[in-house]
Amino acid sequence: MEALETFIVESPVPEEGAAYRSIISDVISELVLGGAIGRIKVVIRPEDSLFQMAVVLRGSQKPVKVSDFAEVGYGALEKNEVKIIIDEEKYLPALLEKLWARYSRGNVMQPERKTLLIRQNEDSEKEIAFLEEMIVADPKQTLLSRLVEMAIRSTPEGFRVRYHSMKENHFIFVASEDTLKPEWIEEGHKILAEILEEK
Repeated sequence: MEALETFIVESPVPEEGAAYRSIISDVISELVLGGAIGRIKVVIRPEDSLFQMAVVLRGSQKPVKVSDFAEVGYGALEKNEVKIIIDEEKYLPALLEKLWARYSRGNVMQPERKTLLIRQNEDSEKEIAFLEEMIVADPKQTLLSRLVEMAIRSTPEGFRVRYHSMKENHFIFVASEDTLKPEWIEEGHKILAEILEEK
């Protein structure tokens, strides 16, 4: 696991804090989040049945557009066909799903592994411009789901009442056995502010 800038686990029982730190480290490693997380602080208050986590990410990745990994142009039929030549195959399954949804399976052909042909009756110039800008993958959404999974797996068993928030490069998670109090969520935001101020 890549070293984190800040990794704090606070608990009124030091042994408990050390145990949770170990659990969280393992979960971060299993979910391959070490490179994404810069700072993390967790506060556990057993007396309130409360678990709070604030995370600052190292940076965010932009959504991946078709033009980031493929060349889009006219096909052999010019006006009625669009040709996509792919550089990075890892995005091919997601691209095919989106193309099938937009044009139907029958109008999307794959004559070669890295070549797609789309038959359509629209203005090809507009379709080419649309396809170049079409988002195929959003790493931020994937990262959010992995962060939520990390937080849930780190939480004590039975803490099923949960709140999470992700804005820009900041993630907050609060969980309890009981109904969440607004001040607990506010505290989560304060924990985030604390680790943001650290140099």
